[in-house]
Amino acid sequence: MRINGNKIVPGIVKAFSIVSEKPISFLGDIDPKKGVIIDKYNPLKGESIVNKCLIFPYGKGSTVGSYIIYQLYKNNKAPAAIINKKAEAIIAVGAIISDIPMIDGIPIEKIPNNTEILVNANEGYVEF
Repeated sequence: MRINGNKIVPGIVKAFSIVSEKPISFLGDIDPKKGVIIDKYNPLKGESIVNKCLIFPYGKGSTVGSYIIYQLYKNNKAPAAIINKKAEAIIAVGAIISDIPMIDGIPIEKIPNNTEILVNANEGYVEF
């Protein structure tokens, strides 16, 4: 299946999906040293985002989130790509400074968890 969205940060990646139905704040919901979801209210608590396509509806929280994404990148714990239903500035800036391919405008409920997907952020689509 191919789903078209909006290009935010260019790049082409093939990775396994990790899909959160809940919004994510990188400040407090993700451990920047381990690349693991630590939000106790997220059903994916304890799951790694490292080298995966991190899919969630939108970001929430502090502007420090952009730096946390960059810290994940510097620690080699960043996601391979980010897909949002609706991108917001904090997540987009983090993806830009960390060179993480990013797309938004995707109906994330159509993407199954733990499935290999192709993210073509150059052209703005995902395939699985």
